[in-house]
Amino acid sequence: MAGAARPRRNAPPREEVLVAAMDMIAERGLEKLTMAALGREVGMSSGHLLYYFHSKDELLLRTLEWSEGRLGAERGRLLTRPGTARERLAAYVDLYVPDGHRDPHWTLWLEVWNRSQNADDAARERQAAIEGAWHRDLVALIAEGVSRGEFRPVDADRFAARLRALLDGFSIHVAIGLRGTDRPQVIAHVREFLDQALVVVDA
Repeated sequence: MAGAARPRRNAPPREEVLVAAMDMIAERGLEKLTMAALGREVGMSSGHLLYYFHSKDELLLRTLEWSEGRLGAERGRLLTRPGTARERLAAYVDLYVPDGHRDPHWTLWLEVWNRSQNADDAARERQAAIEGAWHRDLVALIAEGVSRGEFRPVDADRFAARLRALLDGFSIHVAIGLRGTDRPQVIAHVREFLDQALVVVDA
């Protein structure tokens, strides 16, 4: 019967709960992700979910960490594949920027960061770890490009911090659907910036 709850089980694997949460965000939007609705999706009571995750804030952060783990694996494959540093930097940017308005990963990211105003130190450290992984990979890629002569001799850490701030700003515009700012425009803006500020042009 349409809309019927799934058979109740005592404790599905936590990853199944996180997958279901991400699927609900993608299909219905974050506002529809309640503990009760998620419980119906995985066959658990909202009380059971709270037992495992303690709060909706913790559920959202766990889901973001799970999603970031998948992105991190994909990022690792992109950054270790053959090709120039410039080509791999383009792949990094492509992975970073949201697919479009209401991109589920970015929708979740924005919500977690908005809730972090009241988060404890442990939760903030976990969020910092997410950001740190993206930053370290970008620093290493820029440093490699500099050493190969593909990029100008910049301070890789400082340039990466500025580039990620640019990417974050543009990505938020894409994720919230700001009129006049879509993914192709953002990719073009970032490509132009990198060509002007970083990439060595062959004579």
